[in-house]
Amino acid sequence: MTTSSLTPATDVDPAFWRDRRVLITGHSGFKGAWLALWLQSLGARVTGFSVGSPTDPSMYELARVGEGMQSIDGDVCEPDAIAAAVAATEPDVIVHMAAQPLVRRAFEDPRETYATNVMGTVNVLDAVRRHPDGSERSSS
Repeated sequence: MTTSSLTPATDVDPAFWRDRRVLITGHSGFKGAWLALWLQSLGARVTGFSVGSPTDPSMYELARVGEGMQSIDGDVCEPDAIAAAVAATEPDVIVHMAAQPLVRRAFEDPRETYATNVMGTVNVLDAVRRHPDGSERSSS
């Protein structure tokens, strides 16, 4: 295979995202907020699931990300909460970005970091398993 036959990773087909139901966990974080804005601009119907804005002020609030999407307050550490969000939104695509990303905080409270980053991912995957309505699986 030659490099000229490869499609660059930067090519995004807006038609793929148009009217696609997307659930983003961690949508109020910095990267999740940018992803939500981008997918909204591509015509996706975006729903976010998070415990709230991680900072004050936050990019999510300053950029008014929530104005163009539905937001569900919830914690990926609560299996029933994420399962209810998946069932209610019936997403075509789930992008799991919820995390506890701060290194200092991870040292101070490793159990919370493990619960969020590992068990939160387990809970998202289990929610998809419990409601397998064709969601495409993606995890950051």
